[in-house]
Amino acid sequence: MSRAPNPARTQAERLAATRAALLKEARALFTAEGYEAAGTEEIVKRAKVTRGALYHHFRDKRDLFEAVFTEVARGIAASIDETSAPASDPLAALIEGTRGFLDTCLDPTVRRIYLIDAPSVLGWHRWRELDAPHNVRSLREGVAAVLAARPDPALRVEPVTFLLSGAFNEAALWIAEAKDEKAARREMDRALLQLMERLFGPSRSPRARARA
Repeated sequence: MSRAPNPARTQAERLAATRAALLKEARALFTAEGYEAAGTEEIVKRAKVTRGALYHHFRDKRDLFEAVFTEVARGIAASIDETSAPASDPLAALIEGTRGFLDTCLDPTVRRIYLIDAPSVLGWHRWRELDAPHNVRSLREGVAAVLAARPDPALRVEPVTFLLSGAFNEAALWIAEAKDEKAARREMDRALLQLMERLFGPSRSPRARARA
């Protein structure tokens, strides 16, 4: 005997599809036009939903931007973790993970939403709060692993994590704004290796050194 359809599940699926459509179109519009220029009317139109549907899922445009930002941050962290996983030692993993971060930040969506708009739209405190489970988490784990393998009483995990986080964000913006992006990236890779080795000691990974 066939079962009757589950109305609650059907409704949940519809809600999930609507939310996904709003996030997809908002992400595209925020990337193309920036937060300020992107209008909710256009997002709703592209997503083919009503304004009521938008406000069912999100309080306002800023709330929608937060959700898009979280998606982007989660994707960056996944890319960092994937890039650093094959490395032979903790410092090499941290270097490779940082290079993965810089690679990801060359994507126009990441650059616009994560690096350019998020600090001003969300404010630094909220930006950090939303990013904490993703990229700050990944960087903190990388720094902790390096300091566990290379103890240094002058260095502590938390300040080093946020010092490097600021440096890496600025590095990504510098590369993005360069006239010759590829040349800027090569130069930043060399500077990155020097920074890490002077802070933590020489890398034992030939691969990490070869890429610089």
